[in-house]
Amino acid sequence: MSTRMASGPDAKRAEPADAGPSAARMAQLNRATEHLDPPFAVVDLDAFDANTTDLARRAAGQATIRLASKSVRSRALIQRAVQQQGYRGILAFTLPEALWLAEDNSDVVIGYPTTDRTALKRLAADERTAARVTLMVDSIAQLDFIDDVVGTSRPALRVCIDLDASLELAGGRLHLGPYRSPVHTPRQAAALARAVQYRVGFHLAGIMSYEGQIAGLGDNQPGSPLKRAAIRAMQRLSANELADRRAAAVAAVQAVAPLEFVNGGGTGSIEQTASEHVITEIGAGSGLYGPGLFDFYRRFRPRPAAYFVMSVVRRPTTRIATVLGGGWIASGPPGLDRQPTLSWPPGLRMNPREGAGEVQTPVLGSAAHGLRLGDHVWFRHAKAGELCERVNTLHLVSGADIVEQVTTYRGEGHAFL
Repeated sequence: MSTRMASGPDAKRAEPADAGPSAARMAQLNRATEHLDPPFAVVDLDAFDANTTDLARRAAGQATIRLASKSVRSRALIQRAVQQQGYRGILAFTLPEALWLAEDNSDVVIGYPTTDRTALKRLAADERTAARVTLMVDSIAQLDFIDDVVGTSRPALRVCIDLDASLELAGGRLHLGPYRSPVHTPRQAAALARAVQYRVGFHLAGIMSYEGQIAGLGDNQPGSPLKRAAIRAMQRLSANELADRRAAAVAAVQAVAPLEFVNGGGTGSIEQTASEHVITEIGAGSGLYGPGLFDFYRRFRPRPAAYFVMSVVRRPTTRIATVLGGGWIASGPPGLDRQPTLSWPPGLRMNPREGAGEVQTPVLGSAAHGLRLGDHVWFRHAKAGELCERVNTLHLVSGADIVEQVTTYRGEGHAFL
């Protein structure tokens, strides 16, 4: 029997780590980095470490956290997090990245299928790496593709079945959630498990399902109360439906072969996903940086930990200060929630007619009056790891000092997407 998500005003809610950094903390971060020339990126290491602890706490010992590397994209910070209690393994996003991370990590699952022929040949040629990396599959066609590329005279390749976690209503005519896997029902999951189990050269290791319509969608969005109510109702319905279907799918697959792990959830749904008895681990990572999109959840709020900083370069009027750049827009459907968030100085807002621009971003508000040329303005990206596609290094600040400078994937010369 699956555990259903509590709802309503009496539902238990996890206490947020913090409502956000104080003005004093932001001023301290600014003083620690004021000698740097923008653009640059900063990770508040104290907030990062607190968020690392909080993600594991939210799983309440019922599941471990498999760190989603795409949300961090810095090898040094990935290693810092996965060494903490409550963490086990990495959820990578491409096979080349997984091969790289497997040099230092013995348990790397790839969250998405791959057709990278060169990387598949590298994986199949190295028995040690093949034992450390788990591929994601959602169709027999993907098994055929792998066999066509690397043949069957090779070490057994570990695979995980991607179970679609979206909510389908009206006989499938209404689809709510990401379009991911064609494997939606327990019967489909069992059929694919049999195809893996009885095929030479593959080993079935686990099942994964990501409920993006719950974990990746804030239930406290600004704007219409009716829209917020609709999101919350959809998420309650989806969580209950998925808990039952996921349990049935796991049982159907385990009737074919034993499973080493069952992965689910995301930063936004750790508590309810971990409460399902079939779940052994949660894939999560965005909560370590606390990006702007996570400002709109009721049950938790991570400490903002990752920032990028730009310089004021002109004063077109006494009411406006203009910073160079700033338009680091997040992926997904275009909208205000994909723009960066102004973090410091307090009292700034963007010009709604221009927003965050490619080469300049005008800022308004009470704090804009006192900004001078060369002053620093702090932003948060709407998403977590995408910040690291813009910078080569991250300046780590603990207390009042920069304690280390670490490279991003980009800074190490890697473009895994």
